Amino acid sequence: MTLELAATGTARKPLPRTAVTVARSAAGRILPPSAVLALAAWLRFRDLTSVGFNSDEAVYTGSAQALAGHTGLESMFPVFRAHPILVQLVIAQALRISDSDWSARAVTAGFGVAAVGLTYLLGRRLYGPAGCAAAGLLAVMPYHVTVSREVLLDGPMTCFGVLCLYCLARATADAPRRWAMAAGAALGLAALCKETSAVWVGSVFVFGAMGSAGRLKARHLLPGLAVFTGVFVAYPLAVRMAGASGTSQNFLLWQLLRRANHPLWFYFTALPGSVGVAVLVLALLGLVIRRRLLGWRERLLLAWIAVPVVFFTLWPVKGYQYLLPTAPALAVLAAIPVAALWDAREWPRTRRGPAAPNPALRRAARCAAPALALAAMATLLVPTWRQINPSDSTGFLAGTGGLPGGREAGRWIAVHLPRGSRLLGGGPSIANVLEYYSDREVGALSVSSDPRDRNPVYRPVPNPDLAVRRGEYQYLVWDSYTAARTPYFASELEKLVNRYHGVAVYTGTVMVATKLGPAPVPVIVVYEVHP
Repeated sequence: MTLELAATGTARKPLPRTAVTVARSAAGRILPPSAVLALAAWLRFRDLTSVGFNSDEAVYTGSAQALAGHTGLESMFPVFRAHPILVQLVIAQALRISDSDWSARAVTAGFGVAAVGLTYLLGRRLYGPAGCAAAGLLAVMPYHVTVSREVLLDGPMTCFGVLCLYCLARATADAPRRWAMAAGAALGLAALCKETSAVWVGSVFVFGAMGSAGRLKARHLLPGLAVFTGVFVAYPLAVRMAGASGTSQNFLLWQLLRRANHPLWFYFTALPGSVGVAVLVLALLGLVIRRRLLGWRERLLLAWIAVPVVFFTLWPVKGYQYLLPTAPALAVLAAIPVAALWDAREWPRTRRGPAAPNPALRRAARCAAPALALAAMATLLVPTWRQINPSDSTGFLAGTGGLPGGREAGRWIAVHLPRGSRLLGGGPSIANVLEYYSDREVGALSVSSDPRDRNPVYRPVPNPDLAVRRGEYQYLVWDSYTAARTPYFASELEKLVNRYHGVAVYTGTVMVATKLGPAPVPVIVVYEVHP
């Protein structure tokens, strides 16, 4: 009817208004998530290589270098170590195109942006308007931004974990068997990134045990489990075909038997500030709002969060980034109050039935919804900004950033020290970084001579004094990171430096904020020793 009226020339105005309305509607749907994705990409790719690799990044990228055909590092960073190699395979393709730190980190940063996009789809699927707010919170969350900027396995694992959650949400509405199998495949890919993803299999079955969800029944999860197993079995098959079964078994036994590296309540003290107090408060508020309507959506998100939190709290080995896959679920829960303000149908019900706000109150609530989301995001942006900028701290926690000064020291060693020279550092973390950048063998004092207490790939130095006296090590490396974590071995290293007339041939510094302003502080010192 509108087109006919327009053709007669009697009603030209309605057609432009309709076009404008359609354009505004499309812009309203496309622009907010596009802006969130652009912000997520900017935070994850900005100054991506301003700080060099940390120990884990050096190990994973070294393995990827070996897969890419750079055999020089294979003896120090073998392909098969403690984890599956899906991420290393992807990074190897990037390194073939451009062999640089940026290429390796760009792969995991890209997975981080993809996780934000999938969180938008998940939030929209579960709570409609909550999708954009959930994606926005994850886009600026310090925990997710920091980890996804590093060459760690947890960022890609989280991306496939969100995909699994989205598939489970789709399974409740249509084709439950097919979507449950898709969820199994996504979780299998997450496990090929890092085997700890198997913990989330427990989340899926706890969710299934809590009751049916729409068309998804507990029996539909069994085909998904079969697909998960079929995907993950590729890893042990590859290990067996490569003849590295013994190495993988040694790593598995070491992971199962190693001593605790953090206290029991580590996650409850280390993560709230990284996840964001605003996210945690909004997530609790979301559950309060939905307390009378708790259904499969809340059960799915709570099972996804609670099972790994309990497991890794009780498990003696803890890593800062281990709980990263729970971050998207927390962001979706935190977006519920925003969705409740935006959509009156989500408002708390009274005893007489659904609340019926007047139009003015509804308009005010709609204005408050984006303001609440932006305010929460603003509280996260400040700590995120501090973490993505070069660290001014001489301390270090694995997963919280690169290792300032390590890349510069390694490259100096590669240029100035004779090929074949051997170095002895305080701990394996600094040894890994220096080996990656210098292609020189670096031993570590803190590696235990007891096989039960050391990473199987590290070699101990049973008698460092004798080794230096015999000239097996020509250089000693002191670093502030090892000194902060293991003062005993730093002290032992200083004794060797003094005993064998060490002369500092390289001193790496970082600028640290002091009361008198920024000042350089030594973080890595290379000593030449003379037995």
